[in-house]
Amino acid sequence: MAKEAVEKALQDAKVPFSEIQQATVGYVYGDSTCGQRAIYGIGMTGIPIYNVNNNCSTGSSALYLAKQIIESGNADCVLALGFEKMERGSLSAKYFDRANPMERHITEMAELTEIGSGPMAAQIFGNAGMEHMRKYGTKPEHFGKIAWKNHKHSVNNPYSQFRDEYTLEQIMRSPQVVEGVLTKLQCCPTSDGSGAAILASEQFVRRHGLEAQAVEIVGMEMATDPESTFADKSLMKIAGYDMTRLATQRLFAKTNYKPQDVNVVELHDCFSANELITYEALGLCEEGKAGEFIDRGDNTYGGKYVVNPSGGLISKGHPLGATGLAQCAELCWQLRGLAEKRQVPGCKLALQHNLGLGGAVVVGLYRLGFPAVAKVSHNLTAATKTANSSEGFKVTPLLKLLEIAMQEDQDNLIEKVRAVYGFKVTNGPNGQIGFWVINAKEGKGKIIFNGNDKCDVTFTINDSDVTELITGKLPPQKAFFQGKIKIQGNMGLAMKLLELQKSAQSRIDTLRAKL
Repeated sequence: MAKEAVEKALQDAKVPFSEIQQATVGYVYGDSTCGQRAIYGIGMTGIPIYNVNNNCSTGSSALYLAKQIIESGNADCVLALGFEKMERGSLSAKYFDRANPMERHITEMAELTEIGSGPMAAQIFGNAGMEHMRKYGTKPEHFGKIAWKNHKHSVNNPYSQFRDEYTLEQIMRSPQVVEGVLTKLQCCPTSDGSGAAILASEQFVRRHGLEAQAVEIVGMEMATDPESTFADKSLMKIAGYDMTRLATQRLFAKTNYKPQDVNVVELHDCFSANELITYEALGLCEEGKAGEFIDRGDNTYGGKYVVNPSGGLISKGHPLGATGLAQCAELCWQLRGLAEKRQVPGCKLALQHNLGLGGAVVVGLYRLGFPAVAKVSHNLTAATKTANSSEGFKVTPLLKLLEIAMQEDQDNLIEKVRAVYGFKVTNGPNGQIGFWVINAKEGKGKIIFNGNDKCDVTFTINDSDVTELITGKLPPQKAFFQGKIKIQGNMGLAMKLLELQKSAQSRIDTLRAKL
C-alpha cells in the first residue's frame, strides 16, 4: 500500500525518488521503524526517516513535520507518507501494563455521564453529540443528515472504501452504536489504506518548473489539549472541541483569512457527531447553530461550503495513519480542478481538519501556489477536446479485436476480472481524448465508447502507448512504473486485468492475422 501511494505521488509531482531528501512516515499500529520498511520498497538512498504516531491525526502530523523540515531550511523536498493495516473491529488498547493515554479523558467523561458498553471512541463522540442536543436542541436527524451527505459524496470517489448511497431513513434505522445519537452508518469503518504527499520549497518548485501544479500550504497549525478540556466539565471539550478551536484561531490569525473565505473542507468525521460540533469549532457557523447550518444545506454542493466531498472518514474510510494525507490529496485535487464529478466549482481556498484523541489536532489552509500559471495550464488542458467518435484513434481497431476475443472466450477468462473498467486515451486524433468502458460484470462483457457505467478502476494512457500495451510490446508493469499508464481506483482489479491481457494476447494476435 505504501509503495503504491508513494509511486503515485512521485508520478503526480513529476519528481524522481532520488530527489527526496527526508521522509516522515505516520502509522499507529506497527512496530518501530515500519516507515523504513515501507520506504525501502521504493528506494534505499540513506535519507533520514522519521516515524510518527499521533493517534487519528497521525497522517497530518507527518505532513506537519515535513512542512517544518522544509521551513527550517534542512531540506528542499520531503516525502510525507501515512499508512495503516488495522485489526478487525473497533479500536482498543494494546498495552495493559502501563497507564493508558486516554485514562484521564475517560475518567472525566465518567464523572459527567454513564459509561456504556459500546466502543469507547464512539461513546466519547456520541456523548459530545448528546451534550450538543441538550444545549442547543439539535436532533438525531441532524447527525443522520451528515452521514447521508457523506455517503452520497463518496459515490463519486474512486478511492472511497464504500461508494453506496443511502436514504436518511436507512441511516437512521441502521443498528444503534450509541443509543439516541449514533447508528452504524454514522460511524467510520475499520480501514486499511495509504496516502502520500511530496512537499517542496518554493525554490525547488521553480527550479523544476512545477508552478502549474503546485499547491501552497498557506498555513498549518497543530494543537494539543488545553486546560479547558478537563476543567470546563464538558463532553464536547473532552472530545477535542477546544483543541480544534484553538488551532483554528491560530491558523486564521496568522494567514489573514477567515472561515467565510473557505470553499471546501475535509474534516475529521470519525462519527457524524464530531463533524457537527466541528462546524462550530472551525467557525463555519456560529456556536449552537450547526443544526440550522445542516438544514440549510450549507455543508454540501450548492451551499456555503462543501464539506467532505471525498465522502469523509464515514464512507471513504479511516486508516488512521493515512487519513490526514488522504484529506490533503483530496484538497489538492479540488484546487487543481482534478476532482471530476466531485469538483467544487470555483474552488480557491481549502481547509483541512484532522483530530486525534489524547490528543492532537492539525488544521491547514491550502491554495494554488501560482494561480496565474495554473490558469494558463488549465486553459490549455481545457482546450483538448473530448472525442465524440472513436474514429481515428489507434486503439479503436484493437479494442474491437478485444471485444471479439471476449465474445469467443472459450477459457472463460472473464470470470477472473468481473468488474467495470474505464480506458481514458489521451493524444488521439487532433489531440482529442477518448473514453471507453469495458463492462465485464455480466455475460461475455461489452465495450462501449463514451459509456456511462460507473467504473471500478480507470486507466489513463496515451493512444500510441495503449497500442503497444494491448499488442504486448509494452509490459504492463513496465508501463506503470514508467508513468505511461495511470491507474485510479481498485489497484487489485487493475493488475488482474493487465495479467489477463497477457493471457489473451495469443487470441488477439490470431484475430489480427485473420483480419
